[in-house]
Amino acid sequence: MPVVTTSPDSPSVIPGPALGGTAEFLELLLGDAAAIEYERPLVQARAAGAQPAEIAELERAKVLALQVREAFQARRRREAELSALFDTAGDLARLRSVDSVLTAIVHRARQLLGTDTAYLTLNDDAHGDTYMRVTDGTVSAWFQGLRLPMGAGLGGLVAQTAAPYATASYFTDTRFRHTEDINGGVAEEGLVAILGVPLLRGSQVIGVLYAADRTERTFERSEVALLGSLAAHAAIALDNARLLEETRAALEELSVTSRELRAHSASVERAAGAHDRFIDLVLRGGGVEEVAVAVTEVLGGRLTVLDQDGRATPSGGDPGPPDPAGALSLARATGRTVRDSDWWTAAVTVDNELIGGLVLCREEELSDSDQRILERAALVTALLLLIRRSAGEAEHRVRGELLGELLTTPGRDPDGLRERARRLGADLDRPHAVVVVQVADGARTRAAAAAGHLAAVRGGLAGLHDGRVVVCLPDIAAGVAAEAVRVELRSAAGVVTAGGAGPATGPEALAAAATEAGRCVSTLIALGRSGQSAGAEELGFFGLLVGDQRDVGAFVRATLAPLLDYDARRGTDLIATLRAWFDAGGSHARAAEALRVHVNTVTQRLDRVARLLGKDWAAPDRALEVQLALRLLRLADGDTVGTGGQAGH
Repeated sequence: MPVVTTSPDSPSVIPGPALGGTAEFLELLLGDAAAIEYERPLVQARAAGAQPAEIAELERAKVLALQVREAFQARRRREAELSALFDTAGDLARLRSVDSVLTAIVHRARQLLGTDTAYLTLNDDAHGDTYMRVTDGTVSAWFQGLRLPMGAGLGGLVAQTAAPYATASYFTDTRFRHTEDINGGVAEEGLVAILGVPLLRGSQVIGVLYAADRTERTFERSEVALLGSLAAHAAIALDNARLLEETRAALEELSVTSRELRAHSASVERAAGAHDRFIDLVLRGGGVEEVAVAVTEVLGGRLTVLDQDGRATPSGGDPGPPDPAGALSLARATGRTVRDSDWWTAAVTVDNELIGGLVLCREEELSDSDQRILERAALVTALLLLIRRSAGEAEHRVRGELLGELLTTPGRDPDGLRERARRLGADLDRPHAVVVVQVADGARTRAAAAAGHLAAVRGGLAGLHDGRVVVCLPDIAAGVAAEAVRVELRSAAGVVTAGGAGPATGPEALAAAATEAGRCVSTLIALGRSGQSAGAEELGFFGLLVGDQRDVGAFVRATLAPLLDYDARRGTDLIATLRAWFDAGGSHARAAEALRVHVNTVTQRLDRVARLLGKDWAAPDRALEVQLALRLLRLADGDTVGTGGQAGH
């Protein structure tokens, strides 16, 4: 029976004898055979001697089959294009990186259009040209690195008109401006046919998407439309990337602002907390050490307290920055915190007088508000030091006034003097050493201040009297007190000569001891011993001349004790030998004759004297003291100066 088929024009009936050929065409369609394969049924029918009508019918079936094949291929291409567009849309929806999306778009353009290469250029507004962003299938480094001037080449024409352009033969096309650089890159890549479509953001061209072949080719409208769709997706990807970058920048700016606000809030809280602590320190009379603790607890790091010369104070902590004096001077001049590496310096000033500095060692940056905290700490330190200085000056003045009355009119109101001293923490009924100090005229004020501090710490009195500094210290020997005062005042006053006397108890005794200590100072200076200290008992026979209580026995004991003790223990007579040697004018022979002993015996005894008194016993100054002690020993009672028996033998 006949088979009914339809064609685009009209239905027809395929006669029975042609049915086998028609079935073969269907098999070729099912197998997706090549177009040339559709000639085989006709060739076989002619070879079999088929009638012309059958041949014509088979020819018609072949044409229909090829039309169906082409429709299937067009549908498959459309499906592939739609799939590529869907994949690209999916890439955009998944927010993949813009480079990944553009690379995928260029690769899909090359695959779908079946070209040798595909590439994408973007406009560079900063340089006023375009550059290669992505390429696929290219081999020339020159071509891949091309930068195209605006308006040059096929891409320039696309950018100018915002419309797609295609050329089947690039080098012979005169519609666009050729340049040597672009032509060289295109020639090295071997491109001939090029299609370019614009990437649009609104009405603005931001780039061009290309598909190119190395042979002449005419691009179909469907291919232009497909490349245009891919270009639209590329533009969306770039716009999304721009918006995402702007969003990220806005979020980062918002995050920075939030962090700054939090930091500012924390800084304000720190400043308020520090302010409260500083007020509390001032109200309860805290010290510089407490200010340092408060600063380090608020700001962290380590704090160094400097004096006015940029040196770390004894309790100041670390040595400070490499050039503390320079940083301190700059901080004073500017009135602001000065940074030197990890060191932050704030000057401590009173009425523009530099009295010290605070140096914070911290690696982290100090914000402006934190620097204000350090500067406020320096201001509080200045206030505390000023309060301490004022209180100290008042106390020193009171102590000095009391000391002046004590030394000038001790008998006028001794009980009143005792009570006033008690209020200052001094007990005049305890034994005191009195030290009188001679310093240069320009150093008296500094020396008096240092002495006042020493007296306040030790429960004594100090002040200026008759141009000299006088210090009364309890429970200490006169010589020890004189040396302690000299050492304490040396850093403030330079050359310090100190004479000590005492111990003395009560106002009148203290006044007398001060007079004696003054004579000791004068004696030291007269002896050329400026810058030294001594008590009356340490001045040898000069102490007998300057002391009010001339203790002859103490002088004899201090000078001859080693000989007296040796004679007492051994039953020898070194004292007599020494006296005979002096009486003989230092002659060993005459001394031996006077003692009726051999001269070698005198020599041996004098060697023993040298070991006991020291090798310098015969030096002029020392010999004078020894002779005076021997004469006083002869005049005094043995019980007064001896120990364990008679002093003279």
